[in-house]
Amino acid sequence: MRRLFFIALATQLRVIWPIVSGIVSLMVGSGLAIWRIENWRIDEAMYFTFVTGLTIGYGDFTPEHVTSRILALVIGFAGIVLTGVVAAVTVKALNADDQEP
Repeated sequence: MRRLFFIALATQLRVIWPIVSGIVSLMVGSGLAIWRIENWRIDEAMYFTFVTGLTIGYGDFTPEHVTSRILALVIGFAGIVLTGVVAAVTVKALNADDQEP
């Protein structure tokens, strides 16, 4: 059963890979823009990007400029979409696993 789940998951990930890579690219690109605008170190900007994108939001880094805040909103919404896509693919793989004899 576990084997069937992973096969179905790999099949689904192959289908949605362009979407996932596009969302992650959007998040990283926005993070790099924030890095330039806020004059943070690059590791701080990527940390901020993925903490915001995964909707954790520790608050230890906060953008000061309006443009950076708008980009942070883009990162947040992209993270919500990414989480939804991953959850949907996992559920679909679980359903495909249940359908097998």
